[in-house]
Amino acid sequence: MKTDSTKQPSLNHTLGLLESLIAFDTTSSLSNLQLIEFVSQYLEQRGLSPRLTSNTEGNKSNLWVTIGPESEGGIVLSGHTDVVPVAGQKWSSDPFQLSQRDGKLYGRGTADMKGFLASVLSHTDFFMSLPLKVPIHFAFSYDEEVGCTGVGGLIKDVQDNLPLPVAVIVGEPTSMKIIGGNKGGRTFETHICGTDGHSSLPQLGVNSILVANRILSKLDEMQTQLIHEADPNNGFNPPYTTLDVGIIKGGTAANIIPARCDLIWGFRGLPEQDMDSLENTIRNYIDEEIVPEMQAVSSDTFVTTTVRSDVPPLQPDENSTAEQLVRHLSQLNESGRVSYGTEAGLFQQAGIPGVIYGPGSIEQAHLPDEFIEESQLAQCNQFLSQLGKWATEPVYQ
Repeated sequence: MKTDSTKQPSLNHTLGLLESLIAFDTTSSLSNLQLIEFVSQYLEQRGLSPRLTSNTEGNKSNLWVTIGPESEGGIVLSGHTDVVPVAGQKWSSDPFQLSQRDGKLYGRGTADMKGFLASVLSHTDFFMSLPLKVPIHFAFSYDEEVGCTGVGGLIKDVQDNLPLPVAVIVGEPTSMKIIGGNKGGRTFETHICGTDGHSSLPQLGVNSILVANRILSKLDEMQTQLIHEADPNNGFNPPYTTLDVGIIKGGTAANIIPARCDLIWGFRGLPEQDMDSLENTIRNYIDEEIVPEMQAVSSDTFVTTTVRSDVPPLQPDENSTAEQLVRHLSQLNESGRVSYGTEAGLFQQAGIPGVIYGPGSIEQAHLPDEFIEESQLAQCNQFLSQLGKWATEPVYQ
């Protein structure tokens, strides 16, 4: 069909929106409400009615809006509004002020992933000008960077109250290449409570740091086994489930037996990995091998382990509606795999097939002087325009 090309957004319009979005410091530890209010007003001025789902504290919100018919079978364009901290990083320019240099756009979140959000928002008028037969949904979430903890409320609201979409495109930075699968992630916080005392009499105390070392050694042993069992041709880099330790804190002085040590650690699991089994291996080792020895010295000692976040993987499915749609529109014939986590697996668990496809490079994400190339935004704009035209006469490939 013939569409009104005058409604297609210019790159300058997209850049203007990106500049506005970057100006909001939405570091995950802060509120995202100013950005959500800006987006809501932008949509409401066009006669749309965004839905918000908020956290219990009321200082963060997801946003959902539908363009087109209120029917099943819609396509979700999904992205997160939060960004990682800039503290301790050396930037060449203000991270919360968009800076253009040599065809690159610098600022915190340009690649991960406000560039995609700006491209999506800039297509609002174009999508509204089309006689859509398939609804197009915008889904903007909070707290993705701290374990995808925000989008769950949005997904539940869709499941409980709205027609179920048929596919979600998560616009993480993939350099506009199709990613059909990602690893899951589960992180833990382990608290070790030993007993203190003078370091000259170690047999009278329980050294929590040495206990932590035993746990770390067990994790290292498990990692070696996972590497040995891995299929090197599974498409992931690295091709095995990885174990990591991000934070360890313990001790007060060199001559005091440390009574307290805390660990933050986790897994990044392949889609087929039994994460429960890995978790239980560590828990059983602590309960059966470590704690009895600690309590033989003092009954007041203990070890607790709690789950901080649990992000399901995106199970690869080249025949899913989501991946087939992006292949059809992009004319790309291959899909890759990534080791970082995304919200796509949560949508997939809810019965909404997902694919990861967006502008910018993951190699720039989280770094000082984060940037996205203008050409990537132009390519994303072209893809979204094609999606809008497709939605007027949909053909599911």
